[in-house]
Amino acid sequence: MKNILLIILLLGITLRGESQHLPEKHHILNELTVSNDKKQKYSKRNNPAVTFVREVMDRRDMADPALTNPYYQHNSYERINLGVINFMTDSTGLLRQYAEPSPLSGDPVVNLTVKEKVSDIYYQRSPKQRKEVVVVRKQNGLDDLVANSESMQALFNDLFRPINIYKGNDIAVMQTRFVSPLGRVATDFYKYYLSDTIADPQHGDSLIVLSFMPHNPAMNGFNGRLYVVKDDSTRFIRRVEMRLPKSANVNYIDQMRIIQEYDRAPNGSRLLMLDDFAIELSWLGQRLQAGRVTMNNTHRFRPPSDPSLWDDPRDVIEPTGIFANIASYRPANASDAASTSGRMDGLVNHLMERPWLRTSIKILKTLFRDRLPLGGNKAPVEYGPLFSSASYNDLEGLRLRGGLQTTPQLSRRWFASGYAAYGFADHKWKYGGWLEHSFNAKQKTPLEFPVRSLRLSHTYDVDKLGQAYSSLRDELFASLTFNRNDLLTYRRRTALEFNYETYSQLSFKAALALDRQEATRTVTFTDGYGRQFAYFNQGLAWAEVRFAPGEKYYQSNNRRVSINFDAPIITLRHTFSPANAFGAATSVNKTEASIYKRLWLSAWGLIDFHINGGHVWSTTNFPYLLAPEANISYIWRQNAFSLLNALEFINDSYASVHINYQANGALFNYIPLLNRLKLRECVGFQALWGHLSSRNNPDLNPALLRFPQGVATQAMTASQPYMEFNAGIGNILGLLRLDYVRRLSYLNTPGTQRHGIRFSLKLSF
Repeated sequence: MKNILLIILLLGITLRGESQHLPEKHHILNELTVSNDKKQKYSKRNNPAVTFVREVMDRRDMADPALTNPYYQHNSYERINLGVINFMTDSTGLLRQYAEPSPLSGDPVVNLTVKEKVSDIYYQRSPKQRKEVVVVRKQNGLDDLVANSESMQALFNDLFRPINIYKGNDIAVMQTRFVSPLGRVATDFYKYYLSDTIADPQHGDSLIVLSFMPHNPAMNGFNGRLYVVKDDSTRFIRRVEMRLPKSANVNYIDQMRIIQEYDRAPNGSRLLMLDDFAIELSWLGQRLQAGRVTMNNTHRFRPPSDPSLWDDPRDVIEPTGIFANIASYRPANASDAASTSGRMDGLVNHLMERPWLRTSIKILKTLFRDRLPLGGNKAPVEYGPLFSSASYNDLEGLRLRGGLQTTPQLSRRWFASGYAAYGFADHKWKYGGWLEHSFNAKQKTPLEFPVRSLRLSHTYDVDKLGQAYSSLRDELFASLTFNRNDLLTYRRRTALEFNYETYSQLSFKAALALDRQEATRTVTFTDGYGRQFAYFNQGLAWAEVRFAPGEKYYQSNNRRVSINFDAPIITLRHTFSPANAFGAATSVNKTEASIYKRLWLSAWGLIDFHINGGHVWSTTNFPYLLAPEANISYIWRQNAFSLLNALEFINDSYASVHINYQANGALFNYIPLLNRLKLRECVGFQALWGHLSSRNNPDLNPALLRFPQGVATQAMTASQPYMEFNAGIGNILGLLRLDYVRRLSYLNTPGTQRHGIRFSLKLSF
């Protein structure tokens, strides 16, 4: 839900990038039209344009300043504008004074957010490093009034990544991959034409115009031109122009334009001077405009004046007090930014005088934060999380929940939270709370990166056995299940937890906990001798290491949502509990590991890989063994088994793999009529290998608690893994995904489904 609201904010508030007037030297470039004449058959063989572009590709690194110089640095000015096209709803017409023409259609755009940043960027060849030092930043807009400004900035940075046609095989824009005209598969993906040779008097030479277009315009690519210096052995590109074909299988985007300009340093290095990205979108009848412009200058090939810069663990260094007057830092060719920024300031003041807008902002802010501040913008206490206020399961029935949490307005280092919940079927109150000390001061939330804290907590609540939605456990929309949701115990836990995150995205966690698992009317504790127990205790200690290089996320007050999936996520966890400690009848000694990696396939979609495994080294009662993640909800989720019942398999050794391919229309784009619907194929495969040793099998070891009655728990055979697959259609109406899921093994297990339909909602470009 919050993922959807995040995109709604992005689209509803709109994103706009201001186009720059190109230098006068480019006014002499003639407008060219490349005709896609179907009567003329295109061939790569003996095609001089293909030979020419391969020469450009082969020389891509010859002039890269970060590769050909020991040190390289430059100043960078970046501006992101956000606005709405034809936003003239003000009855007085006063909003017209804040409008600017769109760089694509020329229609009036009212900016609702302007973000400017001036940075010094440093490169070192060996060891390879890149550091950005933010000199000054200015941001003003309605999005910062609604959501966490740092998280919104991280989201914008990911949506509008710097474009480098020389690096890699793809161009990442709006969390979508487009084939680069200089990528590895480009000569198979694009048609190339040598269109013209034109003069460039500013530099005293001529430019060869190399035009390109995708073989299939429905695929994610560009129509464009490369202006290459004639008679230059390095095949130096001076200018890049690219536009999105109208029939491309992307959502919401009406127009997209990319312009880049390069200059050459005296030592021959290639200098990116301008990177101008502009886009127009439409959604629910509203036209939107978005973009980013980056201007680079003051290029130098020397080490930084402060060598300790390379020792800083941060890739982006933002000193305190950087929100200064940006006017004196703007480059000369960004003179119109001052008027844009001034209009933005006036617009915000003008709009905030409207009661309806102030109310709307408060509502949106509450939804995005998932919490209601009690006492205005600087409230010391908040109520929430709101989306967990109501849920349902077969033990508690309707469950209502309410909670409070302190904010940095009360203390920047000490935080507290507490909640209470009531089930109308079991007539029991549940509760929990924690007190946390942060070793680094926080500005807006205790989850601010990096988390370095010590937390003491105590909870009395239900514990769902063998189920997959720890992140959705209290939310109402996750309560819709195809099977009974009654494998729940009452767990009383007291824990002391230490968290430490580093700037390299390597995090450490260690904890001590005392668990008391209490039986319920649906899960009883009985050993092999027939003895029943109302509860049992288990003292636990665990340590976890997590590595997610380059991870970025949107951060609310109580959770993080990943916004990029480029790097692997590796997690290793070990849990230990000695026997007889705190009255425990058995010990716990288990190791678990997981690896996640997304493989981008350029215009042909992506593949997500999840690999999980674990082993229990001790004799342990079943609640602390290894049960696969069963998703009994109708909502389809990755890294979970859609047709597996909770606790259907209980193992002390296991390995699982989840492979999901989102094809991005790789097949449908070639089928008439279907390609107009912009449907996208999805297919996946999940498998589980597991084993339960005799020491942890309650049928062979009567001292252990027996598996819950009424659950068809079965042993896995060494020769037969559990398997299922899914095949579906995504991007239905730009939002809905439907999957058919099919069970491939263990088909005769009582109470299981062999197949079914699952759905999910996702707004994506």
